[in-house]
Amino acid sequence: MINHLLSELKNASSPEKAKILQKFFKTGKGEYGEGDIFLGVTVPETRKIAKKHINLSFDEITKLLKSKIHEERLAALLLLVEKYNKSNDKAKDKIVNFYLSNTKYVNNWDLVDLSAHQLLGSFIEDKDKSILTKLAKSPSLWERRIAIISTYHFIKNKNHKPTFKIAEILLEDKHDLIQKAVGWMLREVGKRNQNAEEEFLKYHYKKMPRTMLRYAIERFDKEKRDNYLKGKI
Repeated sequence: MINHLLSELKNASSPEKAKILQKFFKTGKGEYGEGDIFLGVTVPETRKIAKKHINLSFDEITKLLKSKIHEERLAALLLLVEKYNKSNDKAKDKIVNFYLSNTKYVNNWDLVDLSAHQLLGSFIEDKDKSILTKLAKSPSLWERRIAIISTYHFIKNKNHKPTFKIAEILLEDKHDLIQKAVGWMLREVGKRNQNAEEEFLKYHYKKMPRTMLRYAIERFDKEKRDNYLKGKI
């Protein structure tokens, strides 16, 4: 029952951690996480609790997703990932459609990062990927982040083409959470195939915001990083 999950989250809460998280996730007026409320429950503890309630209905998960409390939304998403991993193809389709219908509640960067590639990325591995383009062009910050983070699934399977396609769309995005996400995914490509990453950067790095570029080249040696930052590649 949902009440059991809520009770377990409350029992695991920490007012001290909550204060830290409120600042870390930019919940002040005008910030990206404005109004988000934290209980102060760690991600591992939230995941542990979510796993115990994998049989919650979609109606109950919807209630969690619509909560103003961050960890309740996180529990809903972690629960969806658990359901997805244990489901057949038909059930996976329902889970991912539910996820895409509720993206406005996947509204902080950790919520995106802990769900997008495991749900949407995994689901469309052998399917049409145009949904990523649609999300990447969305006015929603979180849908744009979902688009690029979903490609992490492909990166881990040594397919960097979807990442490059979405990165090109987001190349001049103004929000630092998108710039960081794109740079991070490009860096992940580079961990597995640095030549491929550098080939992409060769054509695009001069257009990139500095934040995106710094994230993308973080693992390069100092001389190469400096050359990229000075535009000398």
